[in-house]
Amino acid sequence: METEHQSIAPTSGVGAVHLEVTDGPRALRFYRDYVGLAQLPVDDGAIHLGAAGRELVVLHPGASAPVEPHHTGLYHLAIVVPDKRELARVIGRLEALRWPQYPTDHVMTKANYIWDPDGNGIEIYTESPEDGTWSMQGGDYFAVDAQGRHRSGRDPIDMEELFSHIKEGDNLADPLPAGTRMGHVHLHVRDIDEALRFYADLVGFDLMGVAMGSMAFVSAGGYHHHLGLNIWAGRGVPPRPEGSSGLRHFTIEVPTERDLEEVVERLDRGEVKLTEGDGAFAAVDPSANHVRIAVRAPGGA
Repeated sequence: METEHQSIAPTSGVGAVHLEVTDGPRALRFYRDYVGLAQLPVDDGAIHLGAAGRELVVLHPGASAPVEPHHTGLYHLAIVVPDKRELARVIGRLEALRWPQYPTDHVMTKANYIWDPDGNGIEIYTESPEDGTWSMQGGDYFAVDAQGRHRSGRDPIDMEELFSHIKEGDNLADPLPAGTRMGHVHLHVRDIDEALRFYADLVGFDLMGVAMGSMAFVSAGGYHHHLGLNIWAGRGVPPRPEGSSGLRHFTIEVPTERDLEEVVERLDRGEVKLTEGDGAFAAVDPSANHVRIAVRAPGGA
């Protein structure tokens, strides 16, 4: 007998992403000078970065090799900026620094894809729902623009229009502003159905759609996705090798202690091993991706 789906609190989302990197100073320069994050004053051996005081990425130096392909782990972390002006500043800065980037028009979002020096994937995007919507129907993924036309959702961004949002006097080197947050995390998993049993049935995210038999989106509160799950690295692939760069863990944030208790209760019923510490519960998904579940810090909504 199937149990009724119990949704995670609608204002839940994702928080800081922790990465293993090979070279701390090099990674700091990249995330600060290229991505636009600011270093936070935390002295624990890791490099904490964020925007306007909100922690977004934590780097852990000491990996012995860059990202190894064809394993589970991080596909990309996705930082959402407040508007097109801020996305234009990011793209302009990366262009000036001659870092490879791939601006993409997903219609309801405008996104830019880059990789850090170790090969960790990064998306920086802004919401643009006025331009259209996404759809995952009949096992396919596509976009519909504001005029009702079907789009691939993978077209290049209209850069002339995007750069029109930059104002005179804007400094491309300024850090990412207040309102920047972690929008979603996209994971390589070994099996879609298995991942959905963990993140939808137990954690409580709502299924937004499955497409092409190889990817699924889940979210809280009707957002397009807080987690992407794909098998593009291969079905049944193993976790990343020990010592390689990649995902150490990511964070799922809920609004209250009671919401955290409800997620923990579901994971307990699903016989998921949990470790408690530092105000969070740590778990490992079936693809060996590590996740921490915690109450969102005040001011982090």
